[in-house]
Amino acid sequence: MTPEHLRDAAGLAAVFGFFAMAWFGWAQEGPPKPWVKYLAAGSILSILVAASGGFLLWRHWSDGTVFDDATGRGFGVIVGIEFAAAGLGAGLLAWRGHADRISAWIAFVVGVHLFPVAVVLAIPAVHVSAALITAASLAAVPIAKAKALRTSAVVGPLTGTVLLATAVASLVDALTR
Repeated sequence: MTPEHLRDAAGLAAVFGFFAMAWFGWAQEGPPKPWVKYLAAGSILSILVAASGGFLLWRHWSDGTVFDDATGRGFGVIVGIEFAAAGLGAGLLAWRGHADRISAWIAFVVGVHLFPVAVVLAIPAVHVSAALITAASLAAVPIAKAKALRTSAVVGPLTGTVLLATAVASLVDALTR
């Protein structure tokens, strides 16, 4: 369920920790005031996990990795499609006057793109993160409407928490090998 190589576990911790920090930050766009300290704590914890994963990645850079020419190419194609879909969807939402839904759209694209990433990188556990982020993105708009919240205040903490939990699990995996 975890990456075969320590380097890949450390890289997953670094990348997911960084993006968890970004999602907790996006959630600070307009949350209820009592949430701010928790969102800030999530951002700080995320960057600490990302930095720890990054340090381990650097220390084990010459170790084995799942990345080779074919894996790198496949990963690049998936990320390219993700960026294109995210950008086009965000532009369309803004043009149609639904800018508040952009965070949910981006989370949806991130969640969906993690399914093929899990396959290409041979990390089955990432499927769980993909499913949870996709579900959070789909639930965010109706929850935000029902609670009179900004969509980012709903999807940001949910996505950030999933990414942070995955990053922590990957960091612990890397540290205990």
